[in-house]
Amino acid sequence: MKPYLQTADEVAQGLSTDVEAGLTDAEVAKRLGQYGPNKLDEAKKDPLWKRFLAQLADPMIILLLAAAVISAVAGAAQGESDIADVVIILFVVVVNAVLGVVQESKAEEALEALQQMAASTSKVVRDGKIVDVRSEELVPGDVVVLEAGDAVPADCRVVESASLKVEESALTGESLPVDKMVDALLAEGDDVPLGDRRNMVYMGSTVVYGRGRAVVAATGMDTEMGKIADSINEAVDEQTPLQRKLAELSRILTIGVIGICIFIFIVDFIKHGAEFMADPRLVIDTFMVAVSLAVAAIPEGLVAVVTIVLSIGVTKMSRESAIIRKLTAVETLGCTQVICSDKTGTLTQNKMTVVRHSGADEDELVRAMALCNDAQWVLAEESAKGEPTEAALVADAAKHGLPKTDLDAEYVRVGEAPFDSGRKMMSVVVRTAEGEITQYTKGAPDEVLKRCTKVVTADGVADLTDDVRDAILQENKAMADDALRVLAAARRSWPEAPASEDADHLEQDLTFVGLCGMIDPVRPEVGPSIAEAHGAGIRVVMITGDHIDTAVAIAKELGIVTDRSQAITGAELDRLSDEELAERIGDYGVYARVQPEHKVRIVEAWKKQGKIVAMTGDGVNDAPSIKRADIGVGMGITGTDVTKNVADMVLADDNFATIVTAVEEGRHIYDNIRKAIQFLLSSNIAEVIAVFVATMIGFVILEPVHLLWINLITDCFPALALGMEKTEPGIMGRKPREASDGIFAGGMGVDVVFQGVVISLFTLISYFIGVSHQFGTVDLGFIASHPEAGVEGMTMAFLTLSMVEMFHSFNMRSRRQSIFKLGNHNRWLWGSFALSLVLTFVVIEVPPVAQVFGFAELDAPNYLMAMGLAFLIIPIMELYKLCWRVRDNAA
Repeated sequence: MKPYLQTADEVAQGLSTDVEAGLTDAEVAKRLGQYGPNKLDEAKKDPLWKRFLAQLADPMIILLLAAAVISAVAGAAQGESDIADVVIILFVVVVNAVLGVVQESKAEEALEALQQMAASTSKVVRDGKIVDVRSEELVPGDVVVLEAGDAVPADCRVVESASLKVEESALTGESLPVDKMVDALLAEGDDVPLGDRRNMVYMGSTVVYGRGRAVVAATGMDTEMGKIADSINEAVDEQTPLQRKLAELSRILTIGVIGICIFIFIVDFIKHGAEFMADPRLVIDTFMVAVSLAVAAIPEGLVAVVTIVLSIGVTKMSRESAIIRKLTAVETLGCTQVICSDKTGTLTQNKMTVVRHSGADEDELVRAMALCNDAQWVLAEESAKGEPTEAALVADAAKHGLPKTDLDAEYVRVGEAPFDSGRKMMSVVVRTAEGEITQYTKGAPDEVLKRCTKVVTADGVADLTDDVRDAILQENKAMADDALRVLAAARRSWPEAPASEDADHLEQDLTFVGLCGMIDPVRPEVGPSIAEAHGAGIRVVMITGDHIDTAVAIAKELGIVTDRSQAITGAELDRLSDEELAERIGDYGVYARVQPEHKVRIVEAWKKQGKIVAMTGDGVNDAPSIKRADIGVGMGITGTDVTKNVADMVLADDNFATIVTAVEEGRHIYDNIRKAIQFLLSSNIAEVIAVFVATMIGFVILEPVHLLWINLITDCFPALALGMEKTEPGIMGRKPREASDGIFAGGMGVDVVFQGVVISLFTLISYFIGVSHQFGTVDLGFIASHPEAGVEGMTMAFLTLSMVEMFHSFNMRSRRQSIFKLGNHNRWLWGSFALSLVLTFVVIEVPPVAQVFGFAELDAPNYLMAMGLAFLIIPIMELYKLCWRVRDNAA
C-alpha cells in the first residue's frame, strides 16, 4: 500500500515504528543491514585509459589510424626514413581524443551532485529522544523532526504538521511551497501525481516554513531521487546528427577505398597475367598505387578540422553565456526542431512577484500585507528573505517605499494567530508609538471575506453590502483566471491589546482592505526569443509541474499556445499509450502537473516523429529528460549541479534568449563545417581521379607523401579558415534541417563531384605540360614506358593541385553566392592562403626540401602556367554558382 493513501497510524503500524518514541538503536542496526545506507548508488567509473580508447572507436579516427599505417608502409617501401606524416596523423588523433575526454559529461558527476544535495545530518527520534544522526544512517521507520531550513533527508510520510511548507520545485517543478498535511489522500484514478502528494516530503526538497514530523518510508535508491539517478544511468548517449553523418561518410570512404584497391589489383593481374604473381616487384608497385589511392581518398585532416571548428564555436558561445559541455552539441543546436522548456526558473523568474492590487487605499493594503508577514527585508541586499509568497509581499511593500524594517520599528508586533491551513489565514496584532492597537489579517480571499463586516472605500470605512461583496469576489475570480495567486488583507482596531490571541476571538468583525495578485512572472526577454524561434521553424513546448491554469496563462502570454485545448496534464498523459502520445504530440504546447517520467515520454514522443529535441530545465526532475534529449540545456544560476552535469549546454545567465543565440551559432557553425567538408572532399575526389587515370595510363602523377602533404598541411589551414567564416544573411529565416538529411544534401554531392572533376582535370593538364616541357612530347606511350621520368610534370601537378585548392577555398566562402558580392572579407582565409602559398613554395623551391619530396626546379613560365591553371577554378565556379542560382530562382 502506498503511504500517502494510508493514515499516519497505518503507516507507522506498517513500518513497525512508534511516532512518539521512534526506533530503538538495535532495530536501526537491523534495518540498516536490511535496507542498506540512505545514499545513492555510485556509478562505476571507467578508468581514464578506457575513456581515451573509447574516443578512438570513432570511424573517422579509425580511418586516420589506417592512414598513419599506410603512410608508414609507403615510406618503408620507398626507403624513406621521414616519419613526419605519421607523427602528424597520430598527433591529430591524440588531440581529438583528449578533447573528447575533457568535454564529454559523465553520469557519475550527476550522481555525485545528487548525493551532495541530500542532507548531511538529520534530527531523528530514537529511543524517545531527539538526536542528530548522519542522513545516510536513516532507515525506513525512523521518525524525522523537520523545521524551517531543513533539507528533507529521505522520502517520508508526514505524521505531524504545524503550518509545514516544503519547497519542491527542484523535484516537481511546482513554483510555490506546498502546504503539508497529515490526512490520507484519496486517489483520483490509479494514483496521485507526485506534486499532489501533500502528506509526503521527498529527499532533496527543503522545509521553508513551520515544523513537523515524518516517518521515513523510503531511503537511498528507493526514493524518488533514487529513481531519477537510475533514469540518468539508464539513458543512453546517442550520436548527434553530425556524428551520424561523419560515420556515414567514413563508411562510404572505407568501402570506396577497398573497392578501388581491389579494382587496381584486378586490372594489374589482368594486364600482367601469371607474371603478376611471380614478380614481387609488380605486386609491390601495385600495392603502392593502391596506397596512393587510399591516401588520396581519406581526408586525413577532416576530423581535426571538424573538432577545431567546433572548439572555436564553443569558445565563441561561451562569450555569449552558453557553456558547451560537449563539442558535438554545437552542431546539434543548429538542427533543433523542438525546444521542450521547463517553466519555473526558465521561462519565468522563479520569484513570486505582486503584479496587481485591488483596494481603495493601496498603501494601507501593502502595509497590511507586509506587517502580517514572517518574511524579512534585508536592507543590505535590497531583497526579501523567507517563504516565497510572503517574500513577494514584503518586496512589494519596499517598492512602495515601505520597507519592512521601518514598518516593524513603527508597528511593533504584540500578538499573533499563526497561519493554519484549516482556516487559511494568519493574523498579527501591532502597537504604534502612539499606543494604538491594530490587527492585520491576510489569507484566502473567500475565507477572509467571510469574517468581514465593513470595507475600506475611497470615502472611508463603509458597511460591506452584498453588492460590494460580490464585486470583491468577481475581482478575485478575474485575478485567478489570469493565473494569479490572490491573497486578501483585512484590519481591526482594538482599544487595548486583545485578551486572547485565539483565532476565533481575533478574526471576526474585520474591515476588508483589498486584494493582492501575484505570479511567478515571465522573463522579459523570453517572449521575443520564442517569437524568433518560431520564425526559425522551431516549436517551443512548455513542460511544468505547476497547475494547468497557471501554465496556460503563462504560455498564452509567451505565444506558446492560443487556448486551453493545447494543454494536457500529467494525469491525462498517463491515460495515453506511447503510440497515442506519439501520434498526438503535435497537438499540445503545454504539459502541466507532470512527473519526471512524463518528461522523458514527451521527449521520446517527439523523437519518434523524427524531430531533433532540446530540453531545458534547472531542477533535479529535469535531469533524465535532459539526458534523453538530443541536446540538454541546463541553467547555470538556478540550475542544480545534477542538471548542469547531465546537460550538453549550460546557460551561464539562465537566459532563454541565449538558447536562440546558440541555435543561430549552431546553424552558422554547421554551415561552416559543411563548407570545410566540401572543400576537403573536392580535393580528395580530384586526387583519386588524377591518380586513378594516371594508373590506368601507366604513370605516377603524385606519390603518397605528396598527397599526405596536401591533405594534412596545405588543405587544413584554409579549411580551418572556412570555419571562421561569418554568418550568411537569413540563416534564422530558414527551417531547421532534417536529421535524416545526409551530409551531401542540398546538392552538395553534385558540387563535390563537379569540383573534384574540374580540379583533377587541371592537375592532369599541368602534369602533361610539365612532361612536354621536360621531354618535348606528351606521347602517352612514352610516358607509360618512362613512369619515373616525369619529375617536372609531377612537380607541376603538385603545384597546380595545391594552389587550385587555395583559390578554391575562396569559392567555398558561400556555396551559392558570388564571392564578389559577399560584402566582407575573411582575414583568416587570406592568412591561410598566404601561409599555404609560402609552404608550397618552400616544398618546391628550397633544394633540401624539394629533394626529400622528389621535386624538380620549375622555371618562371611553368610556375606561372601552373598558377594560372589553378586560378581558373574561380571563374569556373562563379559560372557554376550562377547556374544554380538561376535554377533555384526558376523553381
